[in-house]
Amino acid sequence: MKVLSGIFKQKCPVCHKGNIFSGWNPFNWGKMNTECSNCATNFEKEPGFFYGAMYVSYALAIAESVGIFILCQLFFERFLDPAMIIFILAGIALFSTTNYKLSRVIWVYLFIKKPKV
Repeated sequence: MKVLSGIFKQKCPVCHKGNIFSGWNPFNWGKMNTECSNCATNFEKEPGFFYGAMYVSYALAIAESVGIFILCQLFFERFLDPAMIIFILAGIALFSTTNYKLSRVIWVYLFIKKPKV
C-alpha cells in the first residue's frame, strides 16, 4: 500500500519523502528532479533510462481509452458512434501530462529499490 501511495504522490521509492517531480500540478509537464532531496537517490541510472517509460505511458493511455469507451457506451445509442473517437482523443490529450509523470514514476519504482542492509 505504501508503494501505491508513493507512486500517486510522486515520492522517492527509497525514502518515500522526497519528490520525484518539482511541483505537483497534474496538467503541467513539470521538471523531474535528478535526485531525491531527502536521501540523494539518483533517479536516472543511465542515459536513456526513461525510454522504457514510454511503454508504461502507452499502457496507461490504452487503459484510459478503454475506460472512456466503456463510459461512452452508456451515453451513445450506436456501438461505434463517431463522437466517441472525439471523446477518446480528448481524454488522451487531457491525460497526457499526467501519463508522462505517472509513467516515469512507475518506471522509477520498478527499477530503483531500497538497498538491503
